[in-house]
Amino acid sequence: MLSEQPYLPPTSNKVKAAVSQLIRAGETAVFAPLEWFPLSAGKCLRRLMYRPMFGRLGRFVSIQPGVAFVGGKQIHLDNHVQLSRSVCLRSMNHRSNIYLAESVSIDRGVDIKASYHDIEIGKHTYIGPYTCLSGGSIKIGDNCLIASHSSIYANNHTFSDPNINIREQKSSFKGIVIEEDCWLGTGVRVVDGVTIGKGSVIGAGAVVTKSIPAYSVAVGVPAKVIASRDSQQKNIYTDQRKAS
Repeated sequence: MLSEQPYLPPTSNKVKAAVSQLIRAGETAVFAPLEWFPLSAGKCLRRLMYRPMFGRLGRFVSIQPGVAFVGGKQIHLDNHVQLSRSVCLRSMNHRSNIYLAESVSIDRGVDIKASYHDIEIGKHTYIGPYTCLSGGSIKIGDNCLIASHSSIYANNHTFSDPNINIREQKSSFKGIVIEEDCWLGTGVRVVDGVTIGKGSVIGAGAVVTKSIPAYSVAVGVPAKVIASRDSQQKNIYTDQRKAS
């Protein structure tokens, strides 16, 4: 389903754009000088100076040098969140929030960009190095493991009219849900409109184009379910081993 933006008069758009530029300029003036301040003193200084710039900045949040932020008031970091070097968190407008729940760990070089809807990451979830999350609504549950160089893109370009540049045509936003206790191997690609059910494992390099049932093991391009992890299936495997 295509996402339609409400019509605003040109004057209103210009005013909003000007206000947005002023806010971003103020953020840059605060964030930029502190991004690379080293050692423990840098972590303490960032927590102190960043606090009024965020929607929420919980207790014992660790922000290493080189972490970049855009749209701080739409970024919400719960207690014990850890952000490694070169992480980038970007909220591109006031309707797009980024929520990192308690004890979320974001490894080096991860890029999270909320452009049209919220991106939510649940408690104790780990996002591996150089993973990208972008687009519309993305919801990742508690206790998930997402390995390095994965891509989670909750949007798609329409391209039906060959007479118009693809970038000038509308985009669709269905959303992505990764339920709790999932493990995505390195280099997994998840496309818009997909739900990965609770407790599922997605093999390295898989491209997930369709929803995956809970407690599944899926591999390949496109990803296909090859096994089940649910308790009933486990009991069947146990009985078969005993019989043999």
